Amino acid sequence: MSERIACPDLASLFWEAGERWSDHPAFSTRQGDATFSPVSYRQWRDRAADLATGLIALGVHAGEHVALLSDNRFEWILTDAAVQFCGAADVPRAADVTAEEVAYILGHADVEIAFVENPSVLAKVERVRDRLPRLRHIILMDEGDEGGDSAQGGVILLRDLEKEGRGLRAGEFHSGAKPSVEARIANVHPEDLFTIIYTSGTTGTPKGVQLTHGAMASQVRNLPFSLDPADRALSILPVWHSYERVFEMVSIASGACTHYTSLRFLGEDLLTVKPTVMASAPRLWEGLYQRILARVGKAPLHSRLLFHCALFSARMVRAGRSFFTGQELDLRRRGMLASFLLGVHRGLGWVLFILPHQLLDRLVLKKLRGVVGGCLRGTISGGGALPPYVDGFFNDIGIPVLEGYGLTESCPVLAVRTWDRLVIGTVGPVFPETEIRIVHPDSGSVLYPDPTRSDRGRGRRGEIQARGPQIMRGYYKDPAGTGRVLRDGWLSTGDLGVMTFNDCLWIVGRCKETIVLRGGENVEPLPIESRLLESPLIDQCMVVGQDQKHLGVLIVPSLAGFSSKGILARDLASLRSHPDVSPLIRGEIHRLVGAAQGFKTFERIPVFVLLEQPFAVGEGLTATFKLKRHWIAERYEGEISALFGS
Repeated sequence: MSERIACPDLASLFWEAGERWSDHPAFSTRQGDATFSPVSYRQWRDRAADLATGLIALGVHAGEHVALLSDNRFEWILTDAAVQFCGAADVPRAADVTAEEVAYILGHADVEIAFVENPSVLAKVERVRDRLPRLRHIILMDEGDEGGDSAQGGVILLRDLEKEGRGLRAGEFHSGAKPSVEARIANVHPEDLFTIIYTSGTTGTPKGVQLTHGAMASQVRNLPFSLDPADRALSILPVWHSYERVFEMVSIASGACTHYTSLRFLGEDLLTVKPTVMASAPRLWEGLYQRILARVGKAPLHSRLLFHCALFSARMVRAGRSFFTGQELDLRRRGMLASFLLGVHRGLGWVLFILPHQLLDRLVLKKLRGVVGGCLRGTISGGGALPPYVDGFFNDIGIPVLEGYGLTESCPVLAVRTWDRLVIGTVGPVFPETEIRIVHPDSGSVLYPDPTRSDRGRGRRGEIQARGPQIMRGYYKDPAGTGRVLRDGWLSTGDLGVMTFNDCLWIVGRCKETIVLRGGENVEPLPIESRLLESPLIDQCMVVGQDQKHLGVLIVPSLAGFSSKGILARDLASLRSHPDVSPLIRGEIHRLVGAAQGFKTFERIPVFVLLEQPFAVGEGLTATFKLKRHWIAERYEGEISALFGS
């Protein structure tokens, strides 16, 4: 097992990786014939140094902000390393960024140089170029005829800039002078800015999360499980998100090889690469779960019976192992009698099914693991909550799912399961060097840890707050926004959680307004709700959908609005039962929240429920008539579950 590189900053980490792992493959890119072409660590490091030299020649200063608008590809990590070697900070975003987002983010972040992936992204930047007076140069990653002289539009090809930097570095070496890149790296400090990641404020205003080198390096240093050069990682999540980005940094520090793919080729590339580890999102595993069940459903009867027997025996063995290793979810501190009885039950299950499990694992479950290449020793799932049935299924068939939890503002990991602490239903123990406390969402009083209680407050529900080396510096140019979420070093996450009695964090919901869908998309509900309230037929509403595949909405219909349409009712219950009401509400939702109004696909609302009682002060509303979202979510828990078919 190789020792992970530990450096106080990422520029030094990248440079050291080029030395230590040298000729070992670092990144591998999918080619047109479905094969992968690798680049060694030394090649990546040296090319990044050449590109960094070209950037310095363009006038990039230490501490400057450089935009990076691209999806996952080798040129992304090449550019990222080059920016760090300059002592600068990058401002990343995916290729699907809109022209309006380009104008806001690049303008707000004071960007003077921007890397763009292809002519399509370039066109978006050019569309708003007149609103970006500070933007001096655009560097195009894809080769083509779109590049040009910097004096003519400021567009340069990445290959040309890299070539120029290579020549300059060669001259420095020949003259005996110390290369500028090495001097820049030597002056990078842990407190320096590493990146500004703008949160996905899809219809709201994005916030620029400032993360330092020291914060990001702490994530690499504290990862509680190991990778090594023999590991193969498959990269499918957006690399500009802090989650995938940290995972790639850990791979670099460990000498593993990262293979770049996409959801389009995922099934094929799983079999080609045979990854041993990967970062993932819940949507991937839910889709794979549905495909496996569909395939089993079409199989002959004897095959279906074998599958269900294999799954049941695996579940019984896993349950026994979890109990006796202290990894079974414990929310109420079981007493001695309850523990004894549960232990007997789990022990009998393990004894009775261990032999059938070993046989059926070879006959059935091994083939299922082959769907992901057959070598996957674990996946770290984040960006949303795993459905419990999906979570249990993959852990039962022998694909460990190490669910984690965090925010962009925390680099992102605050808690994560490990192979030794895999408590299904939780996001695992708290990350090393990290403090977690649970506070009352209204009063702010600390519920956990409470030294006055023998259980220290375990099992009590409240808002999660975190403190540690990975917490952001603050939102860029937004001291008021920073002050709302960051006080005395404690980050208010807006998530509701419980510390279990086996010291793992259980996420139970959100008390802040942002909704995170299962695919990891962030949705701001207020703009959607404001648009819906433009309808005369809707009196009140609240958008829901945390950890679901899509949004839904709770609606209080307007008696007066429907009366104007000739639909009379004495109360909301009567109105709800009228056959014409639901179709009219559905039409209003489609009219107000669609592509024509600027809403993205995942922001649209396919399902809704009509309520029979309006929200009132103390009953869903604050004294200033704002929605008490956590109160409403608890009050209408049954309706929301029915809305999403769960």
